[in-house]
Amino acid sequence: MITSVFKKSTPLNYSLVVILILVFFFTFQIKDPTWVTSYFLAFQKVSLLCFILASFFMVNFIVKKNGLSKDNGYAILFYLLFLLFFPTIFNNTNVIYASFFILLALRRLISLQSLKASKEKIFDASFWIFVASLFQFWSVLFLLLVFISIVFHVSRDYRNWVLPFIALLAVAILFYMTSLIFNIDVVAFFQERAVIDFRIDYFKNNYENGALSIYTAVSLFFVTSMLMTLSNRPQILHSSYKKIVACFFIAALVYIVSPDKSNDLLLFSIAPLAVMATSHVEYMQQKLNNEIVFYVLIVCSLFTFFSQL
Repeated sequence: MITSVFKKSTPLNYSLVVILILVFFFTFQIKDPTWVTSYFLAFQKVSLLCFILASFFMVNFIVKKNGLSKDNGYAILFYLLFLLFFPTIFNNTNVIYASFFILLALRRLISLQSLKASKEKIFDASFWIFVASLFQFWSVLFLLLVFISIVFHVSRDYRNWVLPFIALLAVAILFYMTSLIFNIDVVAFFQERAVIDFRIDYFKNNYENGALSIYTAVSLFFVTSMLMTLSNRPQILHSSYKKIVACFFIAALVYIVSPDKSNDLLLFSIAPLAVMATSHVEYMQQKLNNEIVFYVLIVCSLFTFFSQL
C-alpha cells in the first residue's frame, strides 16, 4: 500500500508529507507551550519549521535533479521517518540551520558531475559549509566532501583546490563584520565550539539510547546494501553514490567528535541515509520486501518518537 502511494511523485505525496511534518512538529512543541506567549520564541519556532520543510524539498530536489531516484516520493518519506527517530531535533536551532546549509552544499557537489560551472559549484559548496560551521562548528568536516568531489571530477585544474580557501576568506570577512555589529567576541566564539569530545554518555533515558541503537542498525543495513550493489548500478551515477556514502560517514564523524553531544547531531546523516534507503527500495524491485521495509521503519520511527515525548 505504501509503495503504491509513493510510487509516483504527485501533489498528494507532497501534501501528505507536509501535513505529517506539521502534525509531528506541533505534537512535539505542545510539550512546552510557553513559546506561544513570546513573539520571539514563536518566530523562532516558525523559522525552524520553515527550514525543516525547506530541507525536505531540498532532499527531493537533489535526488530528482541528479537522477539518484526515479519519479517517486520515497526520499522525502524516508527523510520524515528517520527524522522521527530523534524528535528533539525540532528544538535544536543550530543543528537545523547547519543541516540546511550542508544540504545546499551537497546539492552543488552532486551536480558537479555535469562539469558545468564547476568552479562556481565548488565555491558555493565550500561557502555554505563554512556558513554551517558557524552554527555547528564540526560541520566544517564536510569540506572533505568538497575535496573528494574535486578528486572525482576536476582535480587537474589547480585553481579548483584553491577555491575552498577563497570561500573561507569570504565567510571570515562576513562573520567578522557581523561580530563588530553585534559585539561578538570572535576568539571566545570559536574557543567554545572548536572542542573535540568523544564521550557518548549524554542519554537522558533509555528511550534515547534505544533510538540511537535502532537508527544505527537501520543505517548499517542501508549502507551495506549500497556498498554491495554499487557495482551493479549505472556507471554514470557511481561518483554521485560514492559522494552520498562519503557524506554519511562524514556526518557520523561530526557526531563522534562534537562536544555537547546529542542524538540531534545525527540530523546531518539523515539526508544521505534517505537517499541510500530510496536507492535500496528501487533496486530490490520486490514489492513485498519493500512493504516490509516501510512498515518496520514506520513502527520503529513512531515508537521512538512517542516514547521520547
